[in-house]
Amino acid sequence: MRKLIFAITAVATLDFAAPVHAGTSDCNKCTAADGMGVAHAADRLAERGRYLVSIIPCTDCHTPGTLYGKPDMTKYLAGSDTGFFIPNLGFFYGANLTPDDETGLGKWTVEQIAQAITDGVDPTGRKLAPNMPSEVFHHMTKDDALAIATYLKTLPPVHNKTTGPLGPTQKPTGYVLQVRPVSNLP
Repeated sequence: MRKLIFAITAVATLDFAAPVHAGTSDCNKCTAADGMGVAHAADRLAERGRYLVSIIPCTDCHTPGTLYGKPDMTKYLAGSDTGFFIPNLGFFYGANLTPDDETGLGKWTVEQIAQAITDGVDPTGRKLAPNMPSEVFHHMTKDDALAIATYLKTLPPVHNKTTGPLGPTQKPTGYVLQVRPVSNLP
C-alpha cells in the first residue's frame, strides 16, 4: 500500500510540473524561449499554492471575521481583526498576506515569503508570532512553500493595517483569543 501511495504522489507531482494550456489553440508552440512555458509553469505553481492555502487553512488567522464565524471575503487574507493573547508574550494578530506594499507582503520576494512560512522569520530576522505554525510548516517542501508564496503574490492587494504585535501589558482593541491553562478557567 505504501508503494502505491508513493507512486501516485510522484505522478501527481510530475503532472503538476507539466505546462498547461492557457487558452491558446496551439499551446504546443509555447516554450520557455518565448516566455509562455515559464508563464504556464508560474500559473501552475500559483494554482498549487491556492489549493494549499485552502486546505491549511490560512484564512482562519489571516482573514478578518473568520475566527468568530463571519469571514469578510472582501479582505481575503488581508489580516485578522482577532488577536491571540499568549501569557507573558503578548497579543498577536494574523498579518496581511496580500501584496499590498504598505500593509502586506508587497515588498517581499516570493523567496522571502516562502522562508517566512517554513522558518517563521521575516526578511528583517524578526521571529513571527508563536501561533504561526512554522515548526509544522518547516517540514513543508520548498516547492510547496514557493507555491503558496507565488499564489499570495497573485492576490489583489488589500490595504489593511493589522494590530500588533503588542506586549503583554499593552491594551489591544477588538476581539482577542486567550490561551489559558485549564486550572485558570472560570
